[in-house]
Amino acid sequence: MRLVDYPTIIKKAWASFDPTEQIQSITDISAKVSTNHVFKVTFEDGDSIIAKLSYFGKHEHFVEDHRIIHALSNNLLYPFENVLAKSLVRDGQVYTYRHKEGLVDAWVVFYNPIRSQYRLPRRLNEEQIRKLGTQIGKFHKACSRVSPVLPKSSKTLRSDIWDLLDMLETETGQFEHRMHVDELKQQCNLFLENRQKLVAGSVETMPVFVDWNIGNFSVTENQELFSRWDYDWFRISYRVMDFYFFSRVTSDVGDRTVFSYVIGPLMEERFMLFLEEYHRVYPLTENEIRFLPEAYRFFILNYVIKYGRYFFHRTYATKLQREAYQTYFPSIETFDADKILKRLGI
Repeated sequence: MRLVDYPTIIKKAWASFDPTEQIQSITDISAKVSTNHVFKVTFEDGDSIIAKLSYFGKHEHFVEDHRIIHALSNNLLYPFENVLAKSLVRDGQVYTYRHKEGLVDAWVVFYNPIRSQYRLPRRLNEEQIRKLGTQIGKFHKACSRVSPVLPKSSKTLRSDIWDLLDMLETETGQFEHRMHVDELKQQCNLFLENRQKLVAGSVETMPVFVDWNIGNFSVTENQELFSRWDYDWFRISYRVMDFYFFSRVTSDVGDRTVFSYVIGPLMEERFMLFLEEYHRVYPLTENEIRFLPEAYRFFILNYVIKYGRYFFHRTYATKLQREAYQTYFPSIETFDADKILKRLGI
């Protein structure tokens, strides 16, 4: 896919949407640690939009996700009504374009540019952590209220894990994950068993974005959530799927250019402060807290192991997958849910 002419695909996508407006330039604004592709498209009159191009996963999930995100952005109430970007619409539906040529199968969606204000600092102080906990509690609550009117999602945690198990039975999967196939199957089955025991059918699902690193959202001067972009890991799932990244944002080491996905931040005192404020706004349950290590397990299995080569450049994907076997999976057993439950008074 590295030899694909992305600007040409975007030009074709735009010509299919509106051939009357001519593109002047297409600028790659993608994050450099990721293989995802995001572009600023500028027209001859100076106006601009954002184009996102993707080629991993399933096309139907790409379309489905962006229709759900668009419905969510249009139904969120004040003060979150402008937090998410609005997709471009044609004939009453979010416009997506599919480009198939030879081995290339890529999909494009267009967004109106989203405004941003302040980025959180690399390392938060206690007041900032508490404010963030309050804001995310309010945002999750708003997303939950909207959930009943959103389009249905066919992608679930269970189906993603089943897909990984199926992949491990293929020649490609066994070659890519040689020496670790049995371990991965064991981790998948542990997740499926614990999900069924803790949350299946008893905990509500809602829109979650999973990847909340500080480069993906902005806040106001008073640290109210102002805007959120980068929807690559969006899904309808349990709200605690978002918590691992908030533990990283609040972590004592702060945001880092060179990173790993260790479980430690989920048990830091600073994350306890975040959870205390969140819990005051949108109370958590015992089973949700006990599901936290499973949300982490899913994150490693799905985004590091299964899709790592798509989300990260080769060197990062290799590094993170090696660390998964050496550190991430073994560390799950060290998670102390009782410590959090006691702290929150659950």
